Amino acid sequence: MRTYTLLGADGHACRSATPGTLGGHRRIRLYGRLDCPSALRAIARGGYTRHRVFFADENTAVGAGYRPCAVCLPHQYTRWKANRESTTS
Repeated sequence: MRTYTLLGADGHACRSATPGTLGGHRRIRLYGRLDCPSALRAIARGGYTRHRVFFADENTAVGAGYRPCAVCLPHQYTRWKANRESTTS
């Protein structure tokens, strides 16, 4: 049986029998869809993959402290940004 390494809400890697539904970037701490045009462009340029992480779902990504991608998850990003601005004001 194939296993996948996903990042858990605690930020630690965990093994899973199912692949992740979201990808992320460890250094800039953002997550998005696996078919995100921005991430795919970065991968095509030869970057990004070294710091790529995967999540089972959005709640796990948020729990691990990652923010949504503005390109492929614009509604989630807008909500995240509004919440962030309201807590820093």
